Amino acid sequence: MASIFLPELSRKYIILTGKVVKKLIKTEKFQIYMLLVFAMASWGFNVIATKIIVTSFKPITITSLRVFTAGICVFIILSFLKKVRLPTKKEAVYITIACFFNVVCHHFFLSMGLSKTTASNGGLILGLSPLLSTIVAFIFLKDRVTLLKIIGILFGLTGVAFIVMIGNKGGISSISIGDIYVFLSIFTQAFSFVMIKKISPTLDPRLMTGYMLVMGSIILFIISLIKEPHGLADIPHGSFGVWMIFLASAIIATAMGHMIYNSSIGKVGVAESAIFINLNPFFSLVGAVLFLNEKISLSHVYGFLFILVGVLLGSGALEEFLHTSRLKKKPFYRGKVKNF
Repeated sequence: MASIFLPELSRKYIILTGKVVKKLIKTEKFQIYMLLVFAMASWGFNVIATKIIVTSFKPITITSLRVFTAGICVFIILSFLKKVRLPTKKEAVYITIACFFNVVCHHFFLSMGLSKTTASNGGLILGLSPLLSTIVAFIFLKDRVTLLKIIGILFGLTGVAFIVMIGNKGGISSISIGDIYVFLSIFTQAFSFVMIKKISPTLDPRLMTGYMLVMGSIILFIISLIKEPHGLADIPHGSFGVWMIFLASAIIATAMGHMIYNSSIGKVGVAESAIFINLNPFFSLVGAVLFLNEKISLSHVYGFLFILVGVLLGSGALEEFLHTSRLKKKPFYRGKVKNF
């Protein structure tokens, strides 16, 4: 009698297993998306923090100290998780290359750029990061870019334009050296994401983040000694409030934010992670309202709605929802089950 029920039991087991696996994948992806939103919130608030820090101290000097603090925090966190290990020779090569582009070039150009351009211009240029990341991923990683994702990127950029151009009624001003610096910062960062994705199967992206931050901060500090020989002289004159902002920027935004984002790249890809960067201007706006008492206008609301649609389309979340809805309308299992 047992053999009669075997095919039916096998079928039920396959159906149940398939549903459990799909549910686990869906839950994991939702958690990744929520962590990405948190990272974008920390980065958005960090725009205000960075602006305060680089105007209170020499930009490259204080950036090197902030990045070094973030790197130490990453290693402390990973040591508790027992994730710290020495990289292999191959991994060390990728870490060095990614460190040069993701930390040294990105933070050097960003710190210099934010001190030499307007907030509107800088914010709009930073909003190009998802587009650059998607293009780089398409060229070097052969990532598939669907029409919906392209539309999502365009929606996201439109939302960014709504937010960062408020109060700049004359449009974008003439391009300055600061604008070029900010563009170079996101271009070099986008290229580094390819290195992170390539090495993520063997090296935990969070550990890679720690190595990149520490190595990059040392290089940035050497550069600061050349570019800003008296940069350390200003350090003792910082107020308590500025140093609290410094620590929050280093620990929450730089350490935790980069750990989350680089880990997400290894799990969902460069293009899908990069689309969430469109949320940065919105959180920067919220930070400005909370800490600088600025008011939200109707254009800000429009910008947020465009960004929200851009994230849903560009991340592939809408495509996945539609695909899941179609599957639910069909029988989960069709065909015969092989019994072993």
